Amino acid sequence: MKLHELRDNEGAARKKKRVARGPGSGKGKTAGRGIKGQKSRSGVALNGYEGGQMPLYRRLPKRGFTKPNRLEFAVVNLGLIQKFVDAGKLDATSEITEDALIEAGVTRRKRDGIRVLAKGEITAKVNLVVTGASATAIEAVEKAGGSLKVAEKAVEAAE
Repeated sequence: MKLHELRDNEGAARKKKRVARGPGSGKGKTAGRGIKGQKSRSGVALNGYEGGQMPLYRRLPKRGFTKPNRLEFAVVNLGLIQKFVDAGKLDATSEITEDALIEAGVTRRKRDGIRVLAKGEITAKVNLVVTGASATAIEAVEKAGGSLKVAEKAVEAAE
């Protein structure tokens, strides 16, 4: 098969229906919009409008609240840190900071800080310095012989 022999499968690429192109097209004159009324005019967007009936989005109950200035952390699990230490992408002997985690590719970005969670196991003796950590994550790192320090600035910002 050569490049000039490539074709779509039969019926795969359908031609676009050209409306308002005369009576022979089957969609001439009113172009499938009917006669008169708001929806026959141009520039009409009636998303969610139900013809005077109470719209669905107003009939349904609303619950909860989303805090507009809440902190959003990048989440890293202990199992992932262990995997990167085993692969040699993180140096367990030196202090592992948030920048080191990003540089190694553990997470893509910092957001408001990096929070370590206890999913997975850690066996390496690591010294972590991050913005946040769960109590079980701190416990697991200390059990493995390492230390996990939580930066003070994040704690102040959360309060």
